[in-house]
Amino acid sequence: MKSVKDRVAAITGAGSGIGRATAMLLAREGCHVALSDVNAQALAETEARCRELGVRVRADTVDVAKREQVHAWADAVAREFGAVHIVINNAGVALGATIEDTRYEDFEWLMNINFWGVVYGTKAFLPHLKAVEEAHIVNVSSVFGLIGVPTQGAYNAAKFAVKGFTEALRQELEVDPGTIGVTCVHPGGIKTNIARSARVTPRAGWTDERSSKDFEKSFVTTPERAASDIYAAIRKNRRRQLIGGDAVFIDLMQRILPTLYQRLLVAGARRRRRKMLGVAA
Repeated sequence: MKSVKDRVAAITGAGSGIGRATAMLLAREGCHVALSDVNAQALAETEARCRELGVRVRADTVDVAKREQVHAWADAVAREFGAVHIVINNAGVALGATIEDTRYEDFEWLMNINFWGVVYGTKAFLPHLKAVEEAHIVNVSSVFGLIGVPTQGAYNAAKFAVKGFTEALRQELEVDPGTIGVTCVHPGGIKTNIARSARVTPRAGWTDERSSKDFEKSFVTTPERAASDIYAAIRKNRRRQLIGGDAVFIDLMQRILPTLYQRLLVAGARRRRRKMLGVAA
């Protein structure tokens, strides 16, 4: 996509973090934006910031886990703007729990947002994207869509699923040549509040505000940098976009040590478990 000026982008999870930063970057480049989030207050702030940049803005409170809401939003966006050129399926939540401790209800909650939200957003907007000359889909996975991690079984399942879904989608759109590009994004640790807003069980090891903040110290990449990388991926039609030095390192580790990395993670988890038990004692 040579330029996003006067194009229309639909972004989920636009109330904060990567979603907000990407919306604002695209707006600064002259792209009109359709924003959605489940948090109405946060969404209103992003909407106000984007309007200050002089582009057309639409904001809707949408729960991406609800198929009918996503499809209704997609149709409303297409009607209002006349076209949709970019879709960024970014909305997501976190869950820290061993598989044994994960309730079915929590597993379903996470999968409905992190995986089905991507599926709904893709399928709802796909007919509209096919109607324009040039379009792009961005689906946000994670570095946890590249490696498995203790206490992240549900999150891993969703993000691995996003990766497979997105790669298959890209290939299908290339088999039947068209003008829609597709990128799977794998962010590392991004400086957002996702850890503090996560559902966490005691054995996950970061159950209070202090431990959440300690966990977030490993988040080294800003949302603005993530947005810049996503923008570059759209412009250059990349199949995959790693975000952050930690994502590059994790990807390399998985390639070089495809099974040994698991032993390293187990050793680290055991150390954290012993530290946690020591503090509790």
